[in-house]
This record gives sequence, C-alpha cells and structure tokens, in this order.
Amino acid sequence: MRQNPVHRPTVGAAALALTAAVASSALLAACQPRTPATDDATAPTATAPAPAPASTAPTSAAPPAPTPATPPRFAGKVWRAAAGGPVEPGTTYAFLDDGTLVIDSPNGTPMVGAWAQADGRMTMTEEGVTYPVDVLQLDDSTFRLRSNNPGGAVEITLEAAPDVALPVAPAK
Repeated sequence: MRQNPVHRPTVGAAALALTAAVASSALLAACQPRTPATDDATAPTATAPAPAPASTAPTSAAPPAPTPATPPRFAGKVWRAAAGGPVEPGTTYAFLDDGTLVIDSPNGTPMVGAWAQADGRMTMTEEGVTYPVDVLQLDDSTFRLRSNNPGGAVEITLEAAPDVALPVAPAK
C-alpha cells in the first residue's frame, strides 16, 4: 500500500510569510503618530493610552425645531375648508406658532396634532401619523395644500377665517 507523502512547506515559503508579516507590521507602525522623544530619566514607567484623535466626521445634531424661527405666513392663523373639497366644509385648521395643529370640524371633536416645516418641506401629524405636505398656493386669503397621507394624496383648499378665534395650544 502506498502512502501519500505529507506536504510540508519549504523553508523558502515560511521565510516569505515571515517577511510579509514583518513588512506589514512596519507599514502599520509607520502610520502611527510620532511621539516626542523623552529622556530615560523622565520617561514614565507605564505609558498612558494616546488620546483619541479629533473626529472630522459629522456629528448628529439635535433634531430640528418643529417650526422655523420666523413662522411661515400660514402659521398663527385659522383657515377654513372651502366648499366642494374633500374636507367637510367649515372645518377649521389652526396652525399655531409652536407647531401645534388644531383641526375642528363643525360636527366633531377638535383633533390636536402637529405641523413642522424645515428645509422648505412641511409635515403634518394627525393621530400619531406624520406625512409630507406640499404647499400649492399661499396668499393672504387662500392656503391650498396637498396632504400626502397614507390613504393617498388629497388636495385641500383653505380660506382665511379671521372671524374664528385662534385656539390656545393644550399643555404639553
């Protein structure tokens, strides 16, 4: 019966692997920051770990405020849904300066949500669901928007309602 000879690496292969390992270590050591030379008499007996380098990566900042520093033109006013749209006529939308949204229909209980505008984008939160809103038209008398809510996009035309008192935001 013939036995298979055991394959053993040659001395040349082992030397090549050792050389590669030493070269890699030297290359990595060259990438380390230099530390100033110290006199043997003043050198500490134990070395402290080097401080971590200052990160140049962006840090996550606090989330943006719900409303800009200067409220948009539609904020701080009450708007009423126009007849002929998808919202019950007479329903009022109050966009309070603090980011509170109060929607009150003539035949229901007021709903309190939120609105926000940042980087030119607007969102509304109703019943815990936040969705994007496109401002299609805004002037002193008309605020037309597209509400991209989960049920589908809905265009709502609101008219200024100066005869309706601005509600007070509930305590948060």
